[in-house]
Amino acid sequence: MNDRVVAGIDIGTSKVAVLIAQFSDQEVTPRVMGFASVVSQGIKRGQIIDIRKVTDTIERCVEKAERMAGKKIDRAYIAIGGPHINSINSHGVVAVHQPNIEITSDDVTRAIEAAKAISLSSTREIIEVIPREYVVDGQDGIKNPLGMTGVRLEVNTHIITAGLTNIRNVERCLADLGIENERIVFTGFASSLSSVTDTEKELGVALVDIGGGKTDVCVYVDGALSYSSSLPMGARNITNDIAVGLRVSLDSAEKIKLFLVEKILKKHETLGKKDEIDIRHLALPEGIYSISYKTILDGIIKPRLEEIFEKVYIEIESTGFHTLIPSGLVIVGGGALTIGVIQSAKKSVGLSARIGIPSGVTGLIDEVVYPQYTAVAGLLLYVQNNDYRQEKTYLKNFSHIFKHFEPKHFFSKIINTLKSFMP
Repeated sequence: MNDRVVAGIDIGTSKVAVLIAQFSDQEVTPRVMGFASVVSQGIKRGQIIDIRKVTDTIERCVEKAERMAGKKIDRAYIAIGGPHINSINSHGVVAVHQPNIEITSDDVTRAIEAAKAISLSSTREIIEVIPREYVVDGQDGIKNPLGMTGVRLEVNTHIITAGLTNIRNVERCLADLGIENERIVFTGFASSLSSVTDTEKELGVALVDIGGGKTDVCVYVDGALSYSSSLPMGARNITNDIAVGLRVSLDSAEKIKLFLVEKILKKHETLGKKDEIDIRHLALPEGIYSISYKTILDGIIKPRLEEIFEKVYIEIESTGFHTLIPSGLVIVGGGALTIGVIQSAKKSVGLSARIGIPSGVTGLIDEVVYPQYTAVAGLLLYVQNNDYRQEKTYLKNFSHIFKHFEPKHFFSKIINTLKSFMP
């Protein structure tokens, strides 16, 4: 993999984030060169409702990241989520092309293509096909069948689909900015790449990405992504509840919520020791100078958090995977910083929970190592993983060509061919 610059863009309900990184043969992890995050406009519950506003938002964010990186980007990987995301597990079977030799990447590709042959609405498009396991002549649990010997190759895959309209709208926004869409990636899947450990995936874990207007869910069983979905509620619902409960505007409610988040980030131990919290410095137009900690936490925030996690649990339970995730929940996204999120998750789901942060990237990451940026960081790891797989496949094919190469027979055939043309 040669040195090159890659950009990732996370298009969310509350923010648009851009990361520009350099991939190098000398470094194991992507090195972040530029980063920017701006407030979203024209997006509701992960879906575009105003193309012009979204285009302007992406343009401002990309320009900030480009100035920091000192690089101009003309293509990017895009993370999207929302209720238009669906998933299905599919099965594909093929006969191995050369059963007496070994299984090649061509056999694997044909098996995956067979698994993709599903009935799909004309309004939907497949954005990801992830192999869960391979089965060679009845032997299951195989992660990589390349080089093995067999007659029958099967693959169990996880297929993620997205609404075609939303995909085309995203591509339209990028095209107006002269940016080519390299690939659309589900936000939840991207977040899991940067925040969930391999051990958690092997044991079984559920990633919960709480965004502004939606909550993405990804369930890993036996190290493989087995379920993906998106719920139409998120941290914005908490803001609305604060506005109604305290009788303030949405802007004031957002300021109060962000102030409490700031308290968490700074680890103020005094936050919960006294009921009244001074918010005079926020200068709210409603003239509120203090709020009751107990009222806002127990009366407003916790009930909404518990509702979100109850819906997450119902979603996972409906798949039958709820007993297969002993590692519990990894909570990411801006909503992961909400007060009481861990306690609400444990109470509603009955499993352990932790807050995830991005890992696996280096460079200018001081502003990136927060739960709300796991998706945009995961895009870089998605690129790294795909390039690595393609590189291994290429080398495997290259070695396969010469595996049965015998110089003696090769040159004798050339000599015999030349002799046939001689008088």
